[in-house]
Amino acid sequence: MAISLSVVLLLGIILVVLMRGGTIKAGPAVVAILFGFFLASTGMADDIQRFLNSIAETINSIQF
Repeated sequence: MAISLSVVLLLGIILVVLMRGGTIKAGPAVVAILFGFFLASTGMADDIQRFLNSIAETINSIQF
């Protein structure tokens, strides 16, 4: 839960920065948000979640 909330927060911040910088306009941003919303309700949602969890675990296991 904490990882997904962090990813949502990070992506939200990136989206706001892109909109304020003029790189992405409000229309395409809304389309991107709706795409993510509807993608979350498909059968691919579990696979995407497992993929993101494995990336987070891999990054967490890196020792400096």
